[in-house]
Amino acid sequence: MKNFFELEIVYIVIGVFFLVITTFVTTRKFMPKVAFKRGMIGVFSIFVIMISLHYYITTSRMAEVKQLFNDDKTIICENKMRRTISQSVLISKKLGWRLDGDYFKNKNFERDFHTARCVDYEPISMTKKTKQ
Repeated sequence: MKNFFELEIVYIVIGVFFLVITTFVTTRKFMPKVAFKRGMIGVFSIFVIMISLHYYITTSRMAEVKQLFNDDKTIICENKMRRTISQSVLISKKLGWRLDGDYFKNKNFERDFHTARCVDYEPISMTKKTKQ
């Protein structure tokens, strides 16, 4: 459950904000009496579906990234700390990285990277010919 809140808390807060707006709009005098019930059920249902889908996709990608890392493959993670130089970091066991729970850590690097912000790094070969 901790993992769910760690990954989805921002989207839950956004959902609550929209539910507050829905409450405000659907309780106005010019709205029909059933607007509140239908509006809340509709907006709540949409957010539950979207947050659940996002969580499923993210945790699936995290499991894939962990498996690739354990298979000595290279992973690429976004680096939000240094936007001016490099926006991504390559991570592999060969480069001194280790997996600690859901985080990639390296003693030579000042911050950790969450597996949710990483994907498989498969460089595209410039000599690879595509069928036309």
